[in-house]
Amino acid sequence: MKHTGLALALAGALTTLTACTGPSGSDGDDAKPGDDSSSASAAPPGKYRTLPEPCGTVSISQLKDMLPGAEAADDGSDGDSDSGSVDPSPSPFKGEATVTYDTDRRVGCRWKNATTLGTRHLNVDFERVVSYDPAVSDDEQAERLYDKKASKAEIPVTSDGASGQSEAPGEGESPGGATPDGKTSADGASSGGAKDDSATKRNHRSPESSDEGNASEGEGSSPSPEGELAPRPLDGIGDTAFINDKLDTEDSGLHRDVTLVFRTANVIATVRYDQWVTDKHRIPDSKELQDKTHDLAVQLAETFEEE
Repeated sequence: MKHTGLALALAGALTTLTACTGPSGSDGDDAKPGDDSSSASAAPPGKYRTLPEPCGTVSISQLKDMLPGAEAADDGSDGDSDSGSVDPSPSPFKGEATVTYDTDRRVGCRWKNATTLGTRHLNVDFERVVSYDPAVSDDEQAERLYDKKASKAEIPVTSDGASGQSEAPGEGESPGGATPDGKTSADGASSGGAKDDSATKRNHRSPESSDEGNASEGEGSSPSPEGELAPRPLDGIGDTAFINDKLDTEDSGLHRDVTLVFRTANVIATVRYDQWVTDKHRIPDSKELQDKTHDLAVQLAETFEEE
């Protein structure tokens, strides 16, 4: 009996000691997902946690430039009327928000203006990418999604697998000394000089040079060489960017669609700018549409960088 009592006493003492000390290196609590020990190895969240209001990202001055003739159709009304009469047409500068399922993750806005010479559409879209894999950051997930878009657009890549770099529209000569509109440069000007001259022309266009004034819609011009319209990467917009330019001939006329996609951290932005014309002799000008799309994308990227 004495030996039995001694054994029971030793067993009780060992049990008490184990309960007090617990597993080595712990405080007695099991590690749980989400605590400091498990989150230490998790990928960091994305830089951007919110998205801008899309219809307010494009200024009126930009819209006037990208939607020629819209100013004449703008009566200053937002489309609402309290008089009981027929509501006036909404301002073409107001924009229409894109319907999305989750505005915290994706937003967009579109604008449209039609004239007797054609119709132009502008669309901006912002997608905030979130990774549900703790080992993959939001930025990495956004990069993967961007790469899929670039691959679908058949963006050329360098030998090391990275997207090649290309000068932005209006910032120098294209391969072979040809400018994006297919014309050969007379003096082989440097990229800086070409940019300044292009910007000057865009910023000082007279009203007569708009769609309503003359044949700036492309009358008498010819499509740029096929190589000039090929998808290509761009430098200087966000973390990475590419532009695509397609000209389609349809029974109802001609349609040129310029799409520029750029990624900044965990946000992917898409700018689409297209022009429709019914007269097949008025070919939408590739350089003009690409220049304006590029300028808007640069400003949108800068807006994100300021946050």
